[in-house]
Amino acid sequence: MWDFSFSKAVAMVARTAPFVVLRLLVYFGIGLATIATVGMGALLGYGFGHLGSDPDSSGMGAFWGGAAGLGLTSAALYFAREYILYLVKAAHIAVLVEIYDGRDVPAGMSQVSFGAAFVKTHFAQSSILFGVDQLIKGVLAAFFRTINFFTAFLPVPALQQLIRIAEAFVRMSLTYVDEIILAQLIRTRTANPWETAKDGLVLYAQNYKRFLKNAAWLSVFLWLSALSIFAVLMIPVAGAVAAMNGSFAWALGVAFVFALALKAAVLEPIAIASLMQVYFRTIEGQTPNAEWDARLTSASEKFRDLGAKAAGWVPGPKLPDPKLSGPKLPEPSAS
Repeated sequence: MWDFSFSKAVAMVARTAPFVVLRLLVYFGIGLATIATVGMGALLGYGFGHLGSDPDSSGMGAFWGGAAGLGLTSAALYFAREYILYLVKAAHIAVLVEIYDGRDVPAGMSQVSFGAAFVKTHFAQSSILFGVDQLIKGVLAAFFRTINFFTAFLPVPALQQLIRIAEAFVRMSLTYVDEIILAQLIRTRTANPWETAKDGLVLYAQNYKRFLKNAAWLSVFLWLSALSIFAVLMIPVAGAVAAMNGSFAWALGVAFVFALALKAAVLEPIAIASLMQVYFRTIEGQTPNAEWDARLTSASEKFRDLGAKAAGWVPGPKLPDPKLSGPKLPEPSAS
């Protein structure tokens, strides 16, 4: 079925409780900001619409005001995502990698300060980390288009619609691959993040069937769990919204936003810790395959861009490295 220990992944994430709390604060803050901005936009739209002569204009004003608020929040998050990645996700992954390899953070340092110091040391500019991440995503999208994964197994014309649905599902399972390759960059203490990302993508491609299988199982777990969280949240949220004479649509929206926040804060790190096990074990002892390197080079402009950046990379001045040789820990239980 799958090639990871789910209990080990949960144990790894449990050891990073400070980061889980930080992620909860960040993602719930984003959720609250989204709800507040949409609500303010809807209220303003309703108010302006109420000034008109058309009785339906208030409802339309509220709709368009809420839509404008959502658009404004989305735009702000788009520009902030570089720093969320840099300060939260990458730092958390750095600590998960240490735990995977059986090390604790050095004495006298909190997990959050250690993770932040590590990322700052090895990715001195957030734009470098963000640029690597975006190129990886682009290469993965191009890679998926070349493999015709389901068509190879179901070459029946009548099943094309089913194949497209299945492919869309597997595309969702690629969500965390860029973060797993980021974990590889962190684990190797790379001096050239572009080159290591390029090699990491080739290693992923030459083992893609195993990785896709495990990622698909994790996608099922994540979305079923998120739907369950959404269903549970609907009960108190619907009651609170009804008490304030709000609409059922607002209850749906609020429950959906907070379910996504819990998914990002708690469930996604478990998925990353699970895929980390599969990736590190699978590529151990392997070298990038020249045939897959050539295939990705021909299929993806962004992969060629990675190669060009790797060839032209000039490391900046080395910053003081946080102490990375903490005491060995017993491995998280796989039972």
